[in-house]
Amino acid sequence: MDPYVFEQSNGLWYERRGDYYFPCLTVEEVTPIDVWGQRHLRFLKQNRRALYLELKTSGRLNAHLADIDRQAETMLDRLVTQMAECEGVTEALKAQDQMAWVQRMNSIHHRASEIVLQELIYT
Repeated sequence: MDPYVFEQSNGLWYERRGDYYFPCLTVEEVTPIDVWGQRHLRFLKQNRRALYLELKTSGRLNAHLADIDRQAETMLDRLVTQMAECEGVTEALKAQDQMAWVQRMNSIHHRASEIVLQELIYT
């Protein structure tokens, strides 16, 4: 008897241990998913069901969500930096009038978040 057997119907390899065959399975490395990945996951489940099921059954869902999460964080940081430069929100303003700086940075952050949501998360 062969120590390993391939089953055509489900595409799995089986290893013989004693009188029994056990499937040769591996554990997938799970990358933690932050807020952007969670939002994209919710979008996929609700609006792109076929893509969600394809990614989940192929084992690529976690990697896809981690990639989206990294892209969104990078995009948000870049947008906030660029918008702050364009609007003149500098460290000098922060030293001069902290409340004005906080208000303007919050506004910039919210606008940049909306751009990330529309361009990356909800597509």
